[in-house]
Amino acid sequence: MDYITRPKYIEKIKQFIDKPIIKILTGMRRVGKSTLLLIIKDDILKDIPNVNKIYINFESTNFFDINNSHTLLKYLQPLLENISGKVYFFFDEIQLVSNWEQVINGLRVDRDCDIYLTGSNSTLISGDLATLLAGRYVEFEIQPFTFIEFKQVFENTNLSKEILFDKFIQLGGMPFLKYFDLDESPSFKYLNDVYNTVLVKDVLQYNNIRDVDLFNRIFSYVIENIGHTFSASSIKYYLKNENRNISVDTILNYLEYCSLAFIIKKIPRYDTVGKKILKIDEKYYLTDHGFRQAIGFSNTKDIERTLENIVCIELISRGYEVKIGKVKDKEIDFIAKKGNELSYYQISYIMGDEKTREREFGVYKSITDNFPKYVLSMDYFDFSQDGIIHKNIIDFLLENEGTRWKILKLLLWY
Repeated sequence: MDYITRPKYIEKIKQFIDKPIIKILTGMRRVGKSTLLLIIKDDILKDIPNVNKIYINFESTNFFDINNSHTLLKYLQPLLENISGKVYFFFDEIQLVSNWEQVINGLRVDRDCDIYLTGSNSTLISGDLATLLAGRYVEFEIQPFTFIEFKQVFENTNLSKEILFDKFIQLGGMPFLKYFDLDESPSFKYLNDVYNTVLVKDVLQYNNIRDVDLFNRIFSYVIENIGHTFSASSIKYYLKNENRNISVDTILNYLEYCSLAFIIKKIPRYDTVGKKILKIDEKYYLTDHGFRQAIGFSNTKDIERTLENIVCIELISRGYEVKIGKVKDKEIDFIAKKGNELSYYQISYIMGDEKTREREFGVYKSITDNFPKYVLSMDYFDFSQDGIIHKNIIDFLLENEGTRWKILKLLLWY
C-alpha cells in the first residue's frame, strides 16, 4: 500500500537518530504517528538487526496487560537478557502505561539504547517526565495531512488542484481518508466516528468529565466559531440561554483539555504596538477542519474562516509559531515566527471589489518593519501592491519548500 513518507518530519527526526536523547512524537489521535514510528524502525533503521529493535503498540490487544510501569518492566527484562549491543525501543501511545516515565528513564540510564515514543496528550511531556528527563528529550508534533500531502495521496485521480482543494475544504487531512477515494459518505462517517469514539471519548476519560452533554455543547460551540474571538464568559452566556449553568473556570478547563489533546489550537493575540501577548480575545482553530463538516457545520458556508483554519494549521505544520496581530484598532489574521524569521498573513476568500482589497491590504499601513507581508485569497489575478505580496491560497499551500516528496510501497498503519 502506498503512503507518503512525510519527509518534513522524517528529516527532522533523522538528525537525532543514535543521539542520547529521547525522541517523542506527539499529536492528535489518528494523524499518523504510528506510521512515522514504523518508517523509522523498518526503513530508516533497516540495517539494524530486528532482534535489537523492541516495538510495542499499547493500543494492540497483544499488550493490553501492560498498563503500568511494573508490567512493562516485567515484559522487557527477559527480552533484554538476550540482546547484546545497542537496543532501539519504539513505544506507541505510551501514555496508556501509568508511571511509564520511570521505566523510560531507567532504560536510558542502564542501557546503551535509542528511544522513540508516541503520545496523544501534551501532558506526556509535563510534570514528572519533564523533571526526570529535562534536557534529554526532543518533541515532534505531528499534524494531519497538509494540502500538498492530500494532493499527493490523490494524484492518481487526475483531478485538478482546484477540485482537489474543494475536496480538502470539505474532508480535511486525516490520513485514513485515503481509503475512501474522496467519497464523502464513508469519509464523513469515519470522521464522525473518530470524533465521537476516539477524540471526545479520550478527553472525557482522561480528565474524568462526567457531564458529557455539557462538554459536547461547549466543544460544539468552539467548533462552530473557529476563527472568531470569544471569551469563556461569552460561552457561559450562551449556555445560560440554554438553561445550563457553568463556571468560567470549568469552561476554560474544558478548552484546555481539548488543546492538550491536540484537537484544537489556541492562538493568542499579540499587540504589535505594545509588543506583548494579550490575555483576552484569543482564537481557536481545529487541528483538522474536516471534523467540523462531519459533525454538521458547513465549511463552505463559513469559507473565509475555514480558509483561515487551513492556513493557520499550514503555518504551524511548517514550524512557525503563530499569533493573531493587533494593530491599534485593526487585526492581522496571523503573525508567523520561526527563529529570526517573521511574516504577516491576511486571509480573504475573494477580493472582487476595491473595498475588500483596501481592507485586506490597508491593515499593513501601520506595520513599518521590512518583514514579508502577504494577502492570501482564492483570486488568481495578482493584486500585489506597495511591497505587499498577494498569493492564491492554493498556490501558497502547494509551495514545495525544497522538499522532494516520494511514495514508498509499504503497509499503511494509521
